[in-house]
Amino acid sequence: MPPRAKSVDLVRPPTGKGEATRARLLDVAVTAFGQHGFSGVTTRQIADEAGASLPTLNYYFGDKAGLYLACAHEIADRYERAMGDIAREVVAALRSPMDAEAARARLRVLFGALIEFLFAREDTKTWALFIQREIANPGPAYEVLYARVWMPGVEIAAVLIGRVMGLAEATTDARVRAILLISSLTGFSSGRQVATRVLDLPPPEHAAAVARVVDEQIGLLGRS
Repeated sequence: MPPRAKSVDLVRPPTGKGEATRARLLDVAVTAFGQHGFSGVTTRQIADEAGASLPTLNYYFGDKAGLYLACAHEIADRYERAMGDIAREVVAALRSPMDAEAARARLRVLFGALIEFLFAREDTKTWALFIQREIANPGPAYEVLYARVWMPGVEIAAVLIGRVMGLAEATTDARVRAILLISSLTGFSSGRQVATRVLDLPPPEHAAAVARVVDEQIGLLGRS
């Protein structure tokens, strides 16, 4: 488990060319930590691969633990940029009465965006490895991902599922259904190599196949 980062100057805001350098360091670090774990890679290796100096890395992230935590925030930032507008629209819509079919339509839009996010981006492969390590061995980065990605994602899906089932709010059963739907997507995304062999489909077609099945599952909610 990575140690806790120092509380002072964890991340310094970049300016000018520094923004590109910081972004490059994060891209390299997410991949390296995902493939080798926190203890399996050094900050010097990350800096060298990113074409930056070790003092530059330390300037932006403080230390190795600070860099690791910044990777989690970067993953959460990209998730929020991809899903934030849709999530805010759903939250606004939920303030008014919503019948089952309206909730079902919103749920389809939400999961359609999540499928696009998970399958249309090459960098999600490296994020998946980083995230899997945090799930298996939770540390400070796990808390970042839980608070900014997993918990709000599950909750908004659960509230919609509750509305589909005629409930005013999310219940335990609705949250279980939300977790099952979301985890099936993330598991499919992280297991792309297995899926490619089993389905005999090229990766670009995975998203369409998954979207069809998820759409069917959403259509069955509340009908039994």
